[in-house]
Amino acid sequence: METKYIFVTGGVVSSLGKGIISSSLACLLKARGFRVTIQKFDPYINIDPGTLNPYEHGECYVTVDGHEADLDLGHYERFTNVRTTRANNVTTGRIYQSVIDKERRGDYLGKTVQIIPHITDEIKRNVKLLGNTGNYDFVITEIGGTVGDIESLPFLESVRQLRWELGRDALCIHLTYVPYIHAAKELKTKPTQHSVKQLQQLGIQPDILVLRTEHDVPAEMRRKIAQFCNVAPDAVVQSPDVPTIYEVPLTMHAQHLDDIVLRMTGTPADGQPRMGAWINFLDKMNAAEETVTIGLVGKYVELQDAYKSINEALFHAAVYNDRKLDLRFIHSEKLHSGNADDMLAGLDGVVVAPGFGQRGIDGKFAALKWCREHDVPTFGICLGMQCMVIEFARNVLGLTDANSTEMDPRTPHNVIDLMEEQKSISNMGGTMRLGAYDCDVRDGSRAAQAYGTTRVSERHRHRFEFNNDYRDRFESAGMQCTGENPSSHLVEIVELPDHRWFVGTQYHPEYSSTVESPSPLFVDFVRAAVEYHSEHGRTTERSKSLFGFNTLK
Repeated sequence: METKYIFVTGGVVSSLGKGIISSSLACLLKARGFRVTIQKFDPYINIDPGTLNPYEHGECYVTVDGHEADLDLGHYERFTNVRTTRANNVTTGRIYQSVIDKERRGDYLGKTVQIIPHITDEIKRNVKLLGNTGNYDFVITEIGGTVGDIESLPFLESVRQLRWELGRDALCIHLTYVPYIHAAKELKTKPTQHSVKQLQQLGIQPDILVLRTEHDVPAEMRRKIAQFCNVAPDAVVQSPDVPTIYEVPLTMHAQHLDDIVLRMTGTPADGQPRMGAWINFLDKMNAAEETVTIGLVGKYVELQDAYKSINEALFHAAVYNDRKLDLRFIHSEKLHSGNADDMLAGLDGVVVAPGFGQRGIDGKFAALKWCREHDVPTFGICLGMQCMVIEFARNVLGLTDANSTEMDPRTPHNVIDLMEEQKSISNMGGTMRLGAYDCDVRDGSRAAQAYGTTRVSERHRHRFEFNNDYRDRFESAGMQCTGENPSSHLVEIVELPDHRWFVGTQYHPEYSSTVESPSPLFVDFVRAAVEYHSEHGRTTERSKSLFGFNTLK
C-alpha cells in the first residue's frame, strides 16, 4: 500500500498532549499490524535541543543513531516499541541550515532563496523521507507549537501543500482545548472554533478533531463543534483526563479514532487491535496495592519534564514489580551531609540523576555516601555514576581531592576525565559520545544478572569518562568495573558487589525502557528496593513532609 501521512496540529494552548495523541494512534495502528513511525517538527531555530537548558525544553532525548531530540520521541518509543532516529525529529534550525548549505553549494543555480518554495520544499522532503526510505504504512507527523505561532507558519504551509499533493493519502488531526468555566459551570466551544478558523485561514481543513477536556463533552456539543468546524460529526472525539497517559490509547480506540483514520485513508483493516500486552500492563498497574518509594536526586527536580525518561522507566519497573510508584524528587542543592539522614531515611531506593556542571554536585556526593554506608539500593546514571566513582575515591580510597576535570580541571586525581577525542573540540552541540554503543558485561555481576546476557547496547550522552589509570585501585578496594565497551575499553558500569544493589552506568538505560519492554536494570533496581522495603518493614510516613516534590502514579 501507499504510505499514508497523518499530520497532528494543536490549537488554543500548548502542552495539550499532541505527542501522546500521536503516540496513542501509532500504538493502535501498530497493534493492527501496520508499520508505523512518528516524527516531530519543532519550530525553534536551534539545530537540536542538545544545547537547550532543561528549564527551556525539558529532557533532551537521544536516539539510537546519536541524535539529540525532543522528549516527545521518548513517548513515541515507549508507546510503539519502535526505535526512532535522526529522521524522526527536525527543527527549523536544521531546515534552514540545509537550505543555506545548498545555496552555498550553488544547488539553486543563482535563484533567490525564499520561504516558498525552498524552505517549504525542504520541509516536505523531510516529511516524506521516512515514507520513501522506511517502508512504513503510516507516517505520523506532529507539528510542534500552536496554530497562530509565527514560527510554525512554514510547517503549516508545507502541510497545506502536502494535503493537496497527496490527496486521500494524507489527513489532518487537530488537537484543541475545550475549557470548563467553573463560575458558569459550562464548557466553552469558542476557543476550538477560533482555533479551527485559524487553521482554515491557512488553507488547512482538519479531518478529525480531538478535544482535550477535564470534563465530558456531551454528544450534542460535539455535534455543534462539528457543524461550526466543517468536520464530520463522528470525527469529533474527546480526550478526557485519565489517571495515566498509558490509558489514552484505549480511550482513543473506544471512540474509534483508529477506525476513523483507516476509513478516511481508504485503508482496509479487519478485526481489532491486538492490545494484549498493553492491557496486561494496565491490569498490573491497576491491581498494584503496595507502594515502592524511590528518591530521585537531581538539580532540575522542580521541572516535571527534566527527567521524563527516568520517571517513566521507574514507573514501568514498578508496575512489573506489582507496585505503585511513589517518586520523591530531592533537590541536590538542598541536600548535604547534615540532613541526608532526614531526607533519605524513608526511601526504598535512590536514583542519582544525570546532568552537567558543578551546581548541586555536593548534594549528589552526600546522597551517595549516605546510601553506600546504609546499604540502600542505589542507581547512578551518567553523571550519577561519575559521582559514585568520585565519592568512592574520596571516602574509600582516601583520595580526598579526587574529582572530575569537568568540575575541577586541576584536580590531582582525575578519576573522571575528558575523553581524548574531545580535548580539541570547542564548539557546543553534537560533540559528545552520543547514541547506542555495545557494552560487554562481566559474567556473574549484578548487571549481567539483571540483563540476562553479557552483551548489551545502550545509549550515551556525555563527554567525560572513568579514568582507566585508576581502575586497578578501585577494583582492589571493592568497586568493580563490570561493564566496558569492547572496542575502546571505556568503563560503562561500576558496582559494589558486597552491597545489596549499588550500580552506576555511564550510559542512559532509561531511554530504552518501553511499556512492552521495560529496562532490565530498572526492573532489577526496583525489585531490590521492594525487597529492601520488605526486609526492613519500612514506612515512609514520617518522611513525607521532608520532600519538596512528590509524584504518585
